Amino acid sequence: MKKIIYTLAAILLLSGCNDFLDTDNLTKKDTGNFPVNVTDAEQMLTGIYATLNKAISNPSHTHFYMAELASDDRFGGGGENDKDMQGLDHFMNTKSSRFGTFWAARYKGIFRANTAIETLDNIKGWESEDQKNQLYGEVYFLRALFYFEMAQMFGEVPLVLKTEVQNLPKAPADQIYAQIASDLKQAITLMPSKPYTSVTSGHATKWSAEALMARVYLFYTGYYQKGELPLAEGGSVDKAQAAAWLDDCIANSGHSLASDFRNLWPYSNEYTAKDYPYAKKNGLKWEGDGNKETVFAVKFSNKASWDTDNSGVDNTGYSNQYIQHFGLRSNNGEEDTYPFGPGWGAGPVNSNLWKEWQIAEPNDIRRVASILNVNNNSEVKSFIWGADKQMEETGYWQKKYTTIRAHKEDGSLVGSYTMLMFGYPEENASISHSQDLVLIRFADVLLMHSELKGDATSLNKVRTRVGLPSVSYSLDAIKRERRWELSFEGLRYFDLMRWGDAAAMLAKQEGVTVYNKGLETTMRAFGGGYRARYEATGGFWAIPEDQIALSNGVLTQNKGWGGADAEFPGW
Repeated sequence: MKKIIYTLAAILLLSGCNDFLDTDNLTKKDTGNFPVNVTDAEQMLTGIYATLNKAISNPSHTHFYMAELASDDRFGGGGENDKDMQGLDHFMNTKSSRFGTFWAARYKGIFRANTAIETLDNIKGWESEDQKNQLYGEVYFLRALFYFEMAQMFGEVPLVLKTEVQNLPKAPADQIYAQIASDLKQAITLMPSKPYTSVTSGHATKWSAEALMARVYLFYTGYYQKGELPLAEGGSVDKAQAAAWLDDCIANSGHSLASDFRNLWPYSNEYTAKDYPYAKKNGLKWEGDGNKETVFAVKFSNKASWDTDNSGVDNTGYSNQYIQHFGLRSNNGEEDTYPFGPGWGAGPVNSNLWKEWQIAEPNDIRRVASILNVNNNSEVKSFIWGADKQMEETGYWQKKYTTIRAHKEDGSLVGSYTMLMFGYPEENASISHSQDLVLIRFADVLLMHSELKGDATSLNKVRTRVGLPSVSYSLDAIKRERRWELSFEGLRYFDLMRWGDAAAMLAKQEGVTVYNKGLETTMRAFGGGYRARYEATGGFWAIPEDQIALSNGVLTQNKGWGGADAEFPGW
């Protein structure tokens, strides 16, 4: 079996721009000689996708990582000096430009997308109109995704839609979301209605654009209390249109639910499952990366390295570095916790999630499928509390994105199943993780569909998959189902924001029992507490100070940041 190798070359780009928002000339090519043919167009598209991975080179300063640790279902964790992790959980700052690498990566992607939109009409020799429209549609999808992540994190950001150098202030949220919606509408219109299996894994499709449109609609209308999602060209997207696009995705995409929820996660892979009692007992078999439930994912490869590119950014982002961060802190992760391996101990699971889930759905297989309970002797032979000065420990760890080990034929452990499955070198265990980061899953499509329709049909398909009885529709039912089904997939924090539940749910973390360096304590308030920090900021994070300085003050800092109450002091 071979892992699809994601092309690493960022073989572009163009214009003599430099300075503001990372509009630097990356090669000697310019718009006079590039792009001119389909190969050039494909290279341009690869360069845009590559920026997804570049951000993950610094994973703890990204959209996904923040969404996980800032949610009520996980704490910060790490060691006593890992203030970045703990600061995310407490909604506090740890450095002046902590999201600087993410900001730069997303605007680099936006610049490359803008370049493509401005120059792709120069291309000659398309094989078909479908080929041209698919590529165009992917560019619009990616620009929309980049802006949506930025808007969810920072609220209002500069809206850069052309490659000429501009020093822009923050655009109003309505304007940003109108552009996101217009880009997604373009993507939906352009990309052909082909089953997802005919498109290379990791590429956007018409179906992923329809799903992302629904997510954008729900977040914007929920958080900003609007009835419709505006379009940049005028008009708007209403609830019925968003639901209709999901009707199309469900009926025509070829995507469907995996037969067993547990087969979505790599602990069920063939190299690991044979020695993992939970997987063996339940006859689990991993569906693999790019399976039928994956609507859109960030891909990784065996080309990750510790080397740096021309801009000084290392290439570790071509491995899924979230897995390394979320693994068990060192001194654990060996045979006694097999198959769950070592990492940095970020993101211990809030024990409230385990308890509330058990009370609400005692027969839900997803709880044990998603959460490792170190006190369960059938799962963990022994566990070292306070390993390497672990902080904010609870005894619960998520199973979806974490180090998964396997045994060689001689019985010895390898750092990751990927070493056996794809032949990754053993000396690079910490950058061998190539599990897809799934950004849109078909179960999410079904749950959004139910929420938009106000009907339980699609919701109950998700419940039926895990053997649970059908329920009547209510928003509370949707809230519970999204929490159980989509836990640890980067969605919970934004769901709380759009439902208006964030301040109250985040505040419930205070007083929860945790262990710091093996000693029992309770989760405490910093900066006035979770509710105070959320209400002060509206849920948005600080714009990197270096970008404000670079703009000569044209950019302004978000509310709730810059004072002493925003700085995490550490335990």
